[in-house]
Amino acid sequence: MNKEQLKLTSAEIGTLWGEYVNGTATDIVNKYMVSIIKDEKIRAVFEDAIQTFDKQKKQISTFIKNEGFPIPIGFTESDLNRGAKRLFSDIFCLHYLHIMTLHGLLGHTASLTSSVRKDLRDFYDSCDNDGKRMYHQTIELLLEKGHFQRTPYFYPDNHPEFISGQQFVQTFGGNRPLTATEIISLSFNIKKKIMEKSLSIGFSQVTQSKEVRKFLKSAQDTSDNQIQSLAKLLKKDNLPVPMSWESEVTTSQDSPFSDKLMLYHIGFLLQASQNYHGAGLASAMRADLVTTYEKVILKNIMVTKEWFNLMTKNKWLEQPPLAPNRKEIAKDK
Repeated sequence: MNKEQLKLTSAEIGTLWGEYVNGTATDIVNKYMVSIIKDEKIRAVFEDAIQTFDKQKKQISTFIKNEGFPIPIGFTESDLNRGAKRLFSDIFCLHYLHIMTLHGLLGHTASLTSSVRKDLRDFYDSCDNDGKRMYHQTIELLLEKGHFQRTPYFYPDNHPEFISGQQFVQTFGGNRPLTATEIISLSFNIKKKIMEKSLSIGFSQVTQSKEVRKFLKSAQDTSDNQIQSLAKLLKKDNLPVPMSWESEVTTSQDSPFSDKLMLYHIGFLLQASQNYHGAGLASAMRADLVTTYEKVILKNIMVTKEWFNLMTKNKWLEQPPLAPNRKEIAKDK
């Protein structure tokens, strides 16, 4: 069958809608950051990211429009104050782009696996290639500038070993060292939480709303507590903890963004981080890790509920496409 004769499925429309809204939010932040960055190499990567998304945005809009759906509002120039003072250092901006690229790669892969139509699969393939290019660029720059912290090194064993007994799983307090897979998840989750906390600090300084500021300070405290809980597990094995970026946030009180964008962005990070928390829980084979991840996930759900209530109260949360309400349709007949 010709691809033009295949209508997009609900999953395909949903992923396009999400890619558009999340992409426009990140794009506005990137446009602010490129305006304050002094380092030429870092600025060049941001310019590439902005140009890449501009191309993707046009393609997403075409897909949605051709199916007869309205283009989402997402985030626009009205959410950006181009004359705002510097809120973040160049290095923080680079860390931000690296973390958001990781989220983008995960999102593109999820969108690809939800797509059937070939033109859409080809599109997400190209998005994935763009994301991988950006990943390599950000990694190389962070390494060049000495700001990328690798996960701990291991010393090889003489021969493979097998798990023997329940003690491997049931230990509380680390009677056995962490496994390599457990360390990967802990390091990744801490890095995501550090970004979440740092943005909450910066946004709380510049927001105009007392309600939003209160939420951002609460989110900051939650992130900090979760960082400490996860870091404690690494420290038990004398393993290094990823460095914080709070000092890369300036003391500016001049807001570069709308309150709507800043609150949405923190909510996006809260929801995206649940994927990494779930992966950490799935890879955990020590009881104290399982308990820690369960607490982190539960707290994130509670904070996300507060975020949802605040977003809907201010009418800032755009509604995704809904399935037809057959009862309402029948009632109107």
